[in-house]
Amino acid sequence: MDIDPKQVQALREKTGAGMMDCKRALIEAKGNAAEAEVILRKKGIAFAQGRASRVASEGCIASYIHHGSKLGVLVEVNCETDFVARNDQFRELVKEIAQQIAATNPRWIRREDVPADVIAAERDIYAAQVKDKPPAAVEKICQGKLEKFFSTVCLIEQPFVKNPDITVKEHIAQKIAALGENIVVRRFVRWQLGEELPASGS
Repeated sequence: MDIDPKQVQALREKTGAGMMDCKRALIEAKGNAAEAEVILRKKGIAFAQGRASRVASEGCIASYIHHGSKLGVLVEVNCETDFVARNDQFRELVKEIAQQIAATNPRWIRREDVPADVIAAERDIYAAQVKDKPPAAVEKICQGKLEKFFSTVCLIEQPFVKNPDITVKEHIAQKIAALGENIVVRRFVRWQLGEELPASGS
């Protein structure tokens, strides 16, 4: 079927995927832009997973100072080559991640970084809140609350502030698909005026 080039361009601008990938997704979705976006998201995540084991030792460090100069962020994001590290799409992604950290104040990058004692303490609190329910229900509720906890305190599991329909992880996956390299958030530090210690992820 014929696909309007303007539709392809609009999908590209929204997802960051390549032109041909957008066109193929629109053809597969029979011109339905929303369905094509879902197709690209799924392919992007799969593409990202296939590159997760590749070494990302290049990249850049970005800073973000919020209006009023009372909050600042430094973040390091890695990619595979210096070529991509200098790419505008990659640089924009790093800037967006810094802004995300400023806006949402995550404590860790991914759930694997959360200390076991913190998870155990959270689970105990949730279990105490529903202690009168059957054990199976308690476990299900606790797991659901833990997922919500991770989506709040872990950077890559948070809803992306510029598009809350996707997570930061999914947004990064789209850029991995577009740039063809593994991209990893390495570490960050977030300062707020008056805080004794900055919130940080590593």
